[in-house]
Amino acid sequence: MPRLLVLLAVASGVLDVVCVTRLGGFFASVITGNLVQAGRALAAGDLRALAGGAVAVGGYAVGVGVGSQALRRAGPGWRRRTTAVVTAEGALLVAVAGGWLATGARPGSGAGLVLLGLAAAASGTQTALTLSAGVPGASTTYFTGSLTDAVRRVLAGPHRFAATRGGLGRLAGLLAGAALGGVLLEVAPAWAPVPAAALVGLVALVALRRM
Repeated sequence: MPRLLVLLAVASGVLDVVCVTRLGGFFASVITGNLVQAGRALAAGDLRALAGGAVAVGGYAVGVGVGSQALRRAGPGWRRRTTAVVTAEGALLVAVAGGWLATGARPGSGAGLVLLGLAAAASGTQTALTLSAGVPGASTTYFTGSLTDAVRRVLAGPHRFAATRGGLGRLAGLLAGAALGGVLLEVAPAWAPVPAAALVGLVALVALRRM
């Protein structure tokens, strides 16, 4: 389970760097940043940016809602329903990668909003399945709480460092994913979102094999 969550964090890093650098400055999963950007757009009267903020936040909310509903009776841990939800997330990311490739990595405003909405929905779905996985405090899409918890635990007692390894591993995974996405945007931009879809697909495959 911890290794699967690290893979999901890497996928989140790849996806977010693509979205924030090429889809209007909005993240697929960092809702705090998206709300700040939307507030700036509102103050400036920038309707295009405001639409991006609404799509990013709305898509994420839809993903969380659908994922949570699907997992409502699944119970904690990784179960068949969890695998079905991560497979659905993978399908969303395949759609993002396909749309990105079809537009030559340069989607216009309309296509960009569609891709942003799909990416945000995938991130929301991932958040729902991570919360249902049964690992206390685990996150693979937002990490302010993970870093806060790690610092607090270590300051409370250095012997508690072992308890923070899972969160730090996911933080490192997010950083690695963002770096990978950034490199691909420079050297092979058409393929930048593909690793996110591939990693989530790998998680689904591993989960299926272990069931």
